[in-house]
Amino acid sequence: MPSPSPSTTERLVRKEALGPPVTAGIVTALVGFTSSFAVVLAGLKAVGANQGQASSGLLALTLTFGLGILWLSWRSKMPVTLAWSTPGAALLASAGMVDGGWPAAVGAFLLVGVLILLTGLLPVLGRIMATIPTALAQAMLAGVLLPLCLAPFKSLGSAPLLIAPVVLCWIVLMKFAPRWSVPGSLLVALAVIGIHIASNGVLVPAEDLLPRLEWTTPAFTVEAAVGLALPLFIVTMASQNIPGVAVLKSFGYTTPWRSSMLVTGAGTVVGAPFGGHAINLAALSAALAAGEEAGKDPGRRWIAAFVSGLAYLVLAAGSAALVTVVAAAPPGLLEAVAGLALLGTLASSISSALAAAEERIPACITFLLAASGLSFAGVGAAFWALAGGILVRWMLKSRTPLQKG
Repeated sequence: MPSPSPSTTERLVRKEALGPPVTAGIVTALVGFTSSFAVVLAGLKAVGANQGQASSGLLALTLTFGLGILWLSWRSKMPVTLAWSTPGAALLASAGMVDGGWPAAVGAFLLVGVLILLTGLLPVLGRIMATIPTALAQAMLAGVLLPLCLAPFKSLGSAPLLIAPVVLCWIVLMKFAPRWSVPGSLLVALAVIGIHIASNGVLVPAEDLLPRLEWTTPAFTVEAAVGLALPLFIVTMASQNIPGVAVLKSFGYTTPWRSSMLVTGAGTVVGAPFGGHAINLAALSAALAAGEEAGKDPGRRWIAAFVSGLAYLVLAAGSAALVTVVAAAPPGLLEAVAGLALLGTLASSISSALAAAEERIPACITFLLAASGLSFAGVGAAFWALAGGILVRWMLKSRTPLQKG
């Protein structure tokens, strides 16, 4: 039997080498999309989006960061992946409607994109961001997440037969396959929704299953800029972009910071009028494309990121159908899935906020203010939490020399 020629062997080796990064790229997109899209929908609806506008926002986000991944991974030849701002969506869900309604929220999204662009163009803005204490930023995020993470357990009392299977699936998969815990619980939730639709004769309009972008002319208000845009920018930078850089660095890659900020900033600006709140460097899902699961050769793992970009574009095509089905869900079910998706982020935020003993009191004040839902002068709790935490931190720091005297 003749042995294969060298050229044939080389082609087989290359084909086998493509398997891991392609698989990793598809898994990255599936996990990234299914694990947090419920949070995005909850956030957009909380600030005033109707079903069509929320569907448009989900589509705009997926398209912009999918295209951004293709560009950055191809140009840098590194596994740079992007995502929507999940902590930012959680912030929207806790902030609620701002003065000016949905158009003012869209204006805030646009301002966030401009700030991210400026971060790429002006290094001084990045240095200013670095002066915000990490403990306070994480405490603010934890306070924002707390009400959302309570949702699954509150819903257990009002609709146990609907929520219990979702929570049980999440717990079981957290033990045996943690990566798939949220996607798995989402599948169970979709099954519950399907049974609900069939048993109650709920009509699902066919025209709503097709993806489409809906334009909203942005409006600008001081309340939305201060209470929504600024906290959204801080949360996106502190909880997504900076950890995203750290994840890539842990695998030996230096993130192309300037180009990443320019791409994500421009993508946020373009997507904002269609309902997209913010895109950024991926953090948790970044490890799926940058780790050994994407192949033994680090120089070829960019292929995994590139494939994930293509997969996100495919998922974008089905986003409207997913939103339409979810819209028919029984009350509390979508919030339960979103809450389960954010539990890991809540745990890591609390841990980071309380890690340093000298930061614990300011962090606790920040956490409690953010969780309280305080609204003053039309500005939401996230801003006042960060402002209050910084003030308390400054007062406690300035008190130390007096005690020593």
